[in-house]
Amino acid sequence: QFELVESGGGLVQPGGSLRLTCVMSRGTFRRDAVGWFRQAPGKEREFVAGTSWNGGISWYEESVQGRFRISRDNARNTVDLQMTNLKPEDTAVYYCNADVELRALKYQMSVGPWGQGTQVTVSS
Repeated sequence: QFELVESGGGLVQPGGSLRLTCVMSRGTFRRDAVGWFRQAPGKEREFVAGTSWNGGISWYEESVQGRFRISRDNARNTVDLQMTNLKPEDTAVYYCNADVELRALKYQMSVGPWGQGTQVTVSS
């Protein structure tokens, strides 16, 4: 069984902050890499950030490096994305997912079914 529930999105002005949370029902959560993706209108879903099974290694898409921070809580099966200094180009539906390791996650090689996502809109 694999279920994802994303939350925390909303409307924010440029320069603002949001914190997204994903609760993941997945038996292998504590061994998997987990991360966040986003899909803007008319574009492909893209990798945003991912972290290894224990949070020791994290990868970020270049445009969010230094502004976004991913974290996980293996006791609660959650993965968060703290987003700061948001820009209009960050506007998208954000999704979480998991895979066996970071590279597989980044290239969506064997991710699970997608959840509903959470809308992030950055606009003045």
